[in-house]
Amino acid sequence: MKPSIELLLLDVDGVLLDYQRSVRVRHIARSLCVDTAQVQQVLFETGLETRYDSGMTDTAAYLRALSEGLQAEVSEALWIQARLAASRPRAEVVQRILALSESVRIGVLTNNGPLMAEVLRALLPTLCHRVGEGLLCSGALGGRKPDPALYLRALQRLQAAPSRTLFIDDLFTNVRGARLAGLQAETVRDGRGVGRVLKRYGLQ
Repeated sequence: MKPSIELLLLDVDGVLLDYQRSVRVRHIARSLCVDTAQVQQVLFETGLETRYDSGMTDTAAYLRALSEGLQAEVSEALWIQARLAASRPRAEVVQRILALSESVRIGVLTNNGPLMAEVLRALLPTLCHRVGEGLLCSGALGGRKPDPALYLRALQRLQAAPSRTLFIDDLFTNVRGARLAGLQAETVRDGRGVGRVLKRYGLQ
């Protein structure tokens, strides 16, 4: 028998949002009049984005390194605009989550740096209002999924027990990390899958 769930912890990209990295890269490139290959290289191939997502560099240093690499200023506003342009809410999933009983706490755990919180508040204002302080970016916690330690830090922040937390992600590697940390965890890739999991755990 599955334990009763007190906290539903959600991934972002691939669960709450559809995200196209190529759109984000093109948006930055067009805005700064630089080549898309240069943006791709500086953001991802140097490991800069991973360091930011892991909390190894703060927002100011991250944007400074990105600006130096592109030889053009990347402001917080431009970064957020590019991420907004590349992201679309999954309305069916969001509606299912918002329809849950108020007795179920909801949290968000995304592999992103702290700036991503502003993107989520802009794209998913109603959900973020319900989530409140449970909106967690990996960069602010000092790690990345699927490291089991990250989930435990997140649950410590949320004052939740692993065995009574259900984590949902579209990547099995992240689900496996959550299970190693003692969480209930399931892989889903669409609204129907989310619905099946919520029903299986007695949340709807």
